[in-house]
Parts: sequence; structure tokens; C-alpha cells
Amino acid sequence: MPAFTHLGHQCNNHLLSSLRDEEYQSLLPDLQFVETSVNQEVGKRYKPIEYIYFPCNSVLSVLALMQDGAAVEVGTIGNEGFYGIEALVGGELALETTVCQVKGNSLRMSVADFRNATEGNTPLRRITQRYLLAYLGMVSQSVACNRLHSIEERFSRWVLMTHDRVEGDDFYLTQEFLADMLGVHRPSVSLVASAFQQAGIIKYNRGEMTIVNRAGLENICCECYSAVKSQYARLLGSKHN
Repeated sequence: MPAFTHLGHQCNNHLLSSLRDEEYQSLLPDLQFVETSVNQEVGKRYKPIEYIYFPCNSVLSVLALMQDGAAVEVGTIGNEGFYGIEALVGGELALETTVCQVKGNSLRMSVADFRNATEGNTPLRRITQRYLLAYLGMVSQSVACNRLHSIEERFSRWVLMTHDRVEGDDFYLTQEFLADMLGVHRPSVSLVASAFQQAGIIKYNRGEMTIVNRAGLENICCECYSAVKSQYARLLGSKHN
């Protein structure tokens, strides 16, 4: 996937890189290169959406929050897509809270600029609409996965999805965050991470995760990883999921 440069920075966002150069260049004045840190909110449930984010190497987590403060991940967004789907279909408010799960960089634009860029049958509108379909497919598959598959399978799927979206084999991820993402208690995550580490599949220490044996993760993972990956490839021509 080609790398696009903005103000001296590179961004490998798949949606932006799928645009023709002249189409991308027309968006450049409206794009701002920003960094996001772990747990930083980019959108809050039922609050106005201010910016559209196109992750470069960061990963965002869409969270469904309960009244008691518990949270469960219902979707993830990386360099295969963008945050702000609601604005694409005319929504003004965020349906869920979205936070940065793996720190990194994004290109962002104001909602007003995004609406202008997607008004009518524009290239950006067409590619973001296809992403919307792929995202909905991922959410549906995740619901089935969380109901039917073991924590080991889901852990593998989630780590593979994150690995696809970051640069290199290392990223920061706490057990507390993993527990929220998988909808389980922290001790369960600790047991799985320990078993995977003993098997030589990952290294994990104080939130620092390193992928040692990706093939091992793929062997343990359920069918949902490849199903979502195929869906993204069909709709976007993407190798990411």
C-alpha cells in the first residue's frame, strides 16, 4: 500500500491511499496530522462528532458502555478505515464512545470538511461507503465470535487484528484493556497470555506485547479472523481486517 506524505509525515491509511493522487491532493488542505495516546477519547457517546480520523498506525476501539461503568468493545478501527461513520450517513452524534487502544498517528479532518468532501458521488464518499459495509460485517462477525468461540480463539483473533494495523511486531496493551476488549475478567486474560508466552507465541511484560510466532496465533484463531479479512478484501481490496 503506497505511503502518502503530509507535512513531512507518512500515513498508510488504506482508504486515503486507494484514492488517485489528484483526489488525495485535493483533500490535503483539510487534513491535519495528529498523535493519539492510549485511552484518549476521539469521540464520546451521544456527543457531537467534531473530527473524522483516518488512522495511520494507531488503533481505535469502539466501546459500548454500561450504566455501572463496564465497557465492552464492539468494533475496532485501524489503518483500514476511519472513525466517524455516523457523519457519512447524516448523523451528528456519536453512537458509542471511541478511544485510542494502541497509540499512534492519524490524519483527521473536521466534520464540515468531510461532509463537503463526501457530498454527491465523490471518490471519498464511494470508498468510505464500502468501508461502512465492511465495518458492519466485522461487527456482526464479532458478535457471533464472542458468543461461540473460546477466549483463546478470540484472544488470537484480536491480537492478529491489532498486529495487522500497527508497524512492526511490538505494541503496548494492558491486560485491563484486553479484558474489556474481550468482555472477560482480567485473570482469564492473564492465564491465556501466560500460556501463549510459554508456548513461544508472544512475549508479554507489563503491557508490552511482542508477536513471536504469528503462524501460531493463526493456528489457534477461529474462522472469524479470515472471514472478516475476506470481507475487507472483497469490499476494499485490503489485506487488513
